[in-house]
Amino acid sequence: MSPVITCIEDLRQLARRRVPRMFYDYADAGSWTESTYRANEAELAAIKLRQRVAVDLTQRSTAAQMIGTPVAMPVALAPTGLTGMQHADGEMLAARAAEAFGVPFTLSTMSICSIEDVRSVTTQPFWFQLYVMKDRAFIEALIDRAKAARCGALVLTLDLQILGQRHKDLKNGLSSPPKPTLANLLDLATKPRWCLGMLGTKRRQFGNIVGHAKGVDSLTSLSEWTHAQFDPALNWGDVEWIKKRWGGKLIIKGILDEEDARLAVASGADALIVSNHGGRQLDGAESSIAVLPRIVAAVGSQIEVHFDGGIRSGQDVLKAWALGARGTYIGRAFLYGLGALGEAGVTKCLEIIQKELDLTMAFCGRRKLSEVDASVLVPHTLPR
Repeated sequence: MSPVITCIEDLRQLARRRVPRMFYDYADAGSWTESTYRANEAELAAIKLRQRVAVDLTQRSTAAQMIGTPVAMPVALAPTGLTGMQHADGEMLAARAAEAFGVPFTLSTMSICSIEDVRSVTTQPFWFQLYVMKDRAFIEALIDRAKAARCGALVLTLDLQILGQRHKDLKNGLSSPPKPTLANLLDLATKPRWCLGMLGTKRRQFGNIVGHAKGVDSLTSLSEWTHAQFDPALNWGDVEWIKKRWGGKLIIKGILDEEDARLAVASGADALIVSNHGGRQLDGAESSIAVLPRIVAAVGSQIEVHFDGGIRSGQDVLKAWALGARGTYIGRAFLYGLGALGEAGVTKCLEIIQKELDLTMAFCGRRKLSEVDASVLVPHTLPR
């Protein structure tokens, strides 16, 4: 009998049973004590909504635009590494589900399926997320591949010059594909659906890197290259160079400070994403929702402000929109759906969030997002 899925938590529980522990933990974990990861969700939940009644609620719509692109709701699938290890060919499945639903999909540099793989199963432009590596020739080639694939935007992540320590990944011995240790083999034995899917695909390593980066032709050389390549010298001058090389719409991801937001505006980017990398980098940083109103106040009239961090429902989307975000991103939420049910799970995740967004908007007495502002929120529960 198929489980009844009513919320993102249902998908999370199912994914936890179906995805090997090291990959489930990779998606679900934060850095160090995970305090920022927990704060992202908790501080969104603490914001309360004002219920209104006897308002005309016919002809409702969740439609919006993100950087000029019409979307079914202001939600994009965030770039997530190792997505193809939550489910075989995961990036391809998620991209297809997002396109059918009418929301953007963002492919990570550290994806299992390559840019070309995702292009092969989509008809509309998807977005591509870029990490800046020391090997500038590789980055130039990566940008050119994204252009050749007609990607609609480049999402440049600035908050991973160095990697935050995630205890669970170290304890699990995270690798792609999994190392054949006794613990891993015992865990895989309890995940037959996942194993069968992986046996049916050739995509088990980082598709954007293996065979493209110089000297990377095996799992060992890939691991060594990756650890050595994230560039701690990354600066705003590099952003200018990347923008010029790319030539299209640019979104800056990883902004938590008003001064950095102003620098993002000065860079000429089309949008910035308020994000703490899902609580996976600086543990002890503020939650994304706590920072959002300050960023919007500082630069919201000059650049499109987006939001990432802790979204598990359509109510969370509405709260971020009400505080000035003009786009939001879901990472873990869609990964839970993917791990639980594959492409159908991603679709289910999007359906859940859109339905919650629509109903919550109605309960707050609004029919469309252009009518939603901070007045739908209870003032004393807002971030200070």
